[in-house]
Amino acid sequence: MTPVVSVVVVSYQTRELILTALATLRTACPAEPYEVIVVDNASTDGSAAAVAAAFPEARVVRLARNVGFGRAVNVGASRARGDWLLLLNPDTEPVGNVIGELLAFTRDRPGHGIYAGRTLGADGSDDGHSVFGPPSLWTLTCFATGLSKVFPRSRLFNREALPWLDRSSPVRVPAASGCLLLVRRSLFSQLGGFTPDYFMYSEDLDLCLRATALGARPVLVPAARVLHVGGAASTSAGKRVMLLRGQVTFQRLRWAPGRAALGRTLLRIGIAARATAARLTGRAGYWREVWRQRRTWLAGWPPAAGLPPVEVTEPVPPGPRGSTDTDG
Repeated sequence: MTPVVSVVVVSYQTRELILTALATLRTACPAEPYEVIVVDNASTDGSAAAVAAAFPEARVVRLARNVGFGRAVNVGASRARGDWLLLLNPDTEPVGNVIGELLAFTRDRPGHGIYAGRTLGADGSDDGHSVFGPPSLWTLTCFATGLSKVFPRSRLFNREALPWLDRSSPVRVPAASGCLLLVRRSLFSQLGGFTPDYFMYSEDLDLCLRATALGARPVLVPAARVLHVGGAASTSAGKRVMLLRGQVTFQRLRWAPGRAALGRTLLRIGIAARATAARLTGRAGYWREVWRQRRTWLAGWPPAAGLPPVEVTEPVPPGPRGSTDTDG
């Protein structure tokens, strides 16, 4: 039977987490017409072999090197057979029939193109990270001055977090996290997949905004939920550096040069202020490390033109051994 949904999971050093995620998915969605494609970013913890052994029905693609999230998803999408792509993080556990809830919503409300779910914390509450607004010079000013931190529930000062949004009801959203994201495969192909300049972070924002420009209407599906462990493959400082590199890359690609330069300046001010506060209070010391790495994140991720091609190694079902995939 041809699957309706192709679940694409990108894994890097998440052996136990991805095994739990796929086992939970299989239990929660036993009757749904879906396939699983796992793209392993050259993990050294045996992730690919463990998945292949525990889930023989899954298609496991191992890459020769870690190429990041977006490029790995593009590889998985190129092998997908479903009408829909469901992006799912390996550090998630579905709560209920997440695939069924998403498919039911697409039938009731077709035409959105992109459907977001909700990510929950350990206590079962919405963690507020599954949908968000786009950055602007105003939101960066609020970050630099600390207004978004002082007034986290403010519609004026914390616009990116959408703190006023009622996440218990279906609602249009500007952008959605790739942690749990359903996108029509034809739309994903039309967009050329994820922009390969992003190694991690902001590629989902970029995709949603480009999709919206083509007429998509991203929407939040409240009943589609996953428990999100979060940050499993990143240290605190390391994750923030990658987040900042993604933000700077977005500015470089989507903003005019002058606006992007001002955006980087506001980021510098915001991180410098947090690093200074950490030094004075002895708390949140990771900001000091983030500040020390400012040359790294201010450069963003390297442009795609200078990146080596994505190389696929074993196991590669189906397809020839040692084949090479291009991005998108």
